Amino acid sequence: MNKEEERIIDELYQLEKEDKNACNDHIDREALIRFIKNLKIGLFLNYFCTDFNKDHLDQVLLESFEDIKTALRDAVDKHKDYLAEFFASLPDIKRALMLDIEAIYNGDPAANGYEEIVTTYPGFTAIYCYRIAHKFYTMGLKHIARLISEYAHSRTGIDINAGAEIGKSFFIDHGTGIVIGETSVIGDNCKIYQGVTLGALSLKDGHALSGKKRHPTLKNNVVIYSGASIFGGNTVIGNNVTIGANVEIKESVLDNTIVRGNK
Repeated sequence: MNKEEERIIDELYQLEKEDKNACNDHIDREALIRFIKNLKIGLFLNYFCTDFNKDHLDQVLLESFEDIKTALRDAVDKHKDYLAEFFASLPDIKRALMLDIEAIYNGDPAANGYEEIVTTYPGFTAIYCYRIAHKFYTMGLKHIARLISEYAHSRTGIDINAGAEIGKSFFIDHGTGIVIGETSVIGDNCKIYQGVTLGALSLKDGHALSGKKRHPTLKNNVVIYSGASIFGGNTVIGNNVTIGANVEIKESVLDNTIVRGNK
């Protein structure tokens, strides 16, 4: 290494030391991904093996627990109460996911069974990761939540922010290119197709908008077809609304409405 290379490295090192925003709780991303994969197997063990039993489930969940502890590294003791809360919530998360699976099966004539949905559908993978990430988000562990969301995004092409609130029996069909923003609210029995955006109307104020309602609300039984975009924190899509493909919406829609071609 020559003197110029040493000088550059020394300068970069000094800049790293001076970074006031550096995080002390570093996450092991590979261990976190293992956690997500193992936990999915544990929650749906009968779809991944034929000889499952209680001991097998215990083993898989124990491996998941070890993975998340590894992911947290030195911060594991600080977050032990959160981990206990998370694992206590798994039965409720499983119940919610079973309703999602049922909604996908009932809504997709191409579905050949629950096992196929759990093991192959990118829409379900995105929903699964969302429901896990959302629990971490609500506990305040937003870095972990973001990493899980971005893992799902990279795997499926579906971008669901962990802060979004999504009700029961959610169905993503195809899914590629879907974006659901942090303050979106989605009711029960909603169905969204590929390329749909639930976005903010304007981000010109940047980070100053943090914590404010920026994304739309969908009430119950809403269907949004491919390529539609809905913007704005004050935009409310009423119950039983159907929104056609490639429609752009920036204002609220009344209950029991069909929206086609921006009309």
